Amino acid sequence: MRTILFLIQKEFIQIFRNKTMLPIIFIMPVVQLVILVYAATFEMKNINIAFVDKDLSSSSRELCGKFSGSPFFNVKGNTFNLEEAERLLTKDSVDLIIAFPSDFERSLVRENKTKIQILVNAVNGTKASIGYAYAMSIISAYNQEVIAQRVTLPPGMTMKKINITSSFWFNNDLNYKIYMLPGILVILVTVVGAFLSGMNMVREKEIGTIEQINVTPIKKYQYITGKLVPFWVIGMVELAFGLTVGRILFDIPIEGSLLLLFSFSSMYMLVALGMGLFLSTTADTQQQVMILAWFFMLIFILMSGIFTPADSMPEWAQKLNTINPISYFIKVIRMILLKGSTFSDISREFYSTIVYAVIILSLATWRYKKVS
Repeated sequence: MRTILFLIQKEFIQIFRNKTMLPIIFIMPVVQLVILVYAATFEMKNINIAFVDKDLSSSSRELCGKFSGSPFFNVKGNTFNLEEAERLLTKDSVDLIIAFPSDFERSLVRENKTKIQILVNAVNGTKASIGYAYAMSIISAYNQEVIAQRVTLPPGMTMKKINITSSFWFNNDLNYKIYMLPGILVILVTVVGAFLSGMNMVREKEIGTIEQINVTPIKKYQYITGKLVPFWVIGMVELAFGLTVGRILFDIPIEGSLLLLFSFSSMYMLVALGMGLFLSTTADTQQQVMILAWFFMLIFILMSGIFTPADSMPEWAQKLNTINPISYFIKVIRMILLKGSTFSDISREFYSTIVYAVIILSLATWRYKKVS
């Protein structure tokens, strides 16, 4: 035990002496957390729109005004020529076109129905679908107003309104930052565990100190423990610091037990450290470790459900996702922080992570060869 404590002390000294690693540990996570929470969002508030109003009636101008007053749309053009508007769409100057025919109001008055053409730039499928949904919401609301104004009721009768009250659980304001911050925090903690621990192990090979350690009486488990424990501590500190930043800057709710969250996080850090150790046994340079780690991290991140629900993936991908530890942690941290979930709600992920940690650490330890 004393040997392990000396090794841990030595590792902390080396970490704090490494001028390259210190910014990665303490500065990069804070900057990324603050920036990515604003950048990684599906909220569309700057959708450029153009109108092709061939009618110039009070009805068409009223509907155009509703788009102009919306915080989601920026009016970039108003023309009579559809071809001119389409050129703006082709050049990516606008994302959406609303075209009114010349008989828009006349058809509405005489036939109680009319047509509107909507053209959407669908290169970015997400932006196109959300922008179209916003536009249809405005048009539907305007349609209800027109119906209410034009329906004639018998004397003494009044139209009864249906009042709809919405209740959004766990995120009342539909604040996307609250949803994204826990996921981004998981990624940052994983980087500390997998990337830095793997690079630190390989660095010993590059500078030649691994050969000196190999000829000492230090046992393999002592060396590995002394190497991994400092990054386990740093990862847990990063998580605590990230939650503090999220609470102060973004007012992220903490509905569940922090003790439960950190208990799960401690198991997850063993998985991340095991991944870093395993990759370090297959590489000879820090660049190789970074390439290998990024290869697996990219797949795990995109399949983790940080941006889109994992349930929307094909069935084969969902089965493959069972070996993705990042998906477990992202699901758990969101459940605990936003929903206040208890141990019974995350027990499957908790036990799966323990099994994952035992397997990956055993495999990494077996792969590591302490020879002279």
